[in-house]
Amino acid sequence: MNRRYRFLLTPRWLGWLALCLLFAVACSFLAQWQMDRREQALEEIDRVVSNYDAAPVPYASVRGSFVDPAADDEWTVVEMTGSYRPQDMRLVRNRSDGGSVGYEQLVPFAVEDADDVVIVSRGWLPTASEDGSRPATNPAPPEGTVELTVRLKPGEPAIDRGAPEGQLASIDLSAYAEQIGVELMPGAYGRMAEEHPAPAQAPEQLSRPSMDEGPHLSYTMQWYAFGALGFVGWGYAARLHARTRDAEALAAEEDDRHAAVAASPQERMKQARRLERLRRGRPSDEDLEDAAVEESLVDR
Repeated sequence: MNRRYRFLLTPRWLGWLALCLLFAVACSFLAQWQMDRREQALEEIDRVVSNYDAAPVPYASVRGSFVDPAADDEWTVVEMTGSYRPQDMRLVRNRSDGGSVGYEQLVPFAVEDADDVVIVSRGWLPTASEDGSRPATNPAPPEGTVELTVRLKPGEPAIDRGAPEGQLASIDLSAYAEQIGVELMPGAYGRMAEEHPAPAQAPEQLSRPSMDEGPHLSYTMQWYAFGALGFVGWGYAARLHARTRDAEALAAEEDDRHAAVAASPQERMKQARRLERLRRGRPSDEDLEDAAVEESLVDR
């Protein structure tokens, strides 16, 4: 190591370097967390691309997915025939769609020839009051035999929040089944795509899922950059410290010059050459050793 920077081996400067290393490790973990979130977002986008606009499949072929859905089953397009149970309709509170908050209408659907009841989300309803306590409308589902095309969605977890009678805080299928006393398909529900016959009034269709992966990649790069900046700052501080020491040595040399005026011509020439080396930032090994001795004396 250049003798000019030997001070970097002191405990104080090594301690700052260790702190920079710890900061870089923390930034690396945060960067990896953002990268994992990006991977999750890309997986969700891939499922939308693969399933959302695919040809519908019969309910019987994917019945198991309504019991225990896999991650890749989400948005599978399913056809089924049966009839609604409007007496067990529920509204899910605080549902956002297109930047607005309203309700999602849920109606149990008895699947024909399967003895199964599947929850169907018929769509979104805007609120009609300032406090959001009721929807503007709540159209009834069609009566009799209905043909549905839905997209499979896994049920939602319970949340620690109550709801008025006839409403739910989330699409928690087990809580829904317990509330109405009907055995429901426990793993997934269907989000409405089409229903025949089409009713005169119906809830608004929920928006297509976003295909935006979010800012996770840029955040990842930012965290890596922050980790590197810690070392850059440490190096810059070390350079400033070295320059400060050189300046202090130069000032001391100026003081010595006055004392050397009465000395011999050889001594004055030696002092002048040393001073010139310090001005140019090219101290000799002897100069650096003298500066180190002087610094040790000051530290005492």
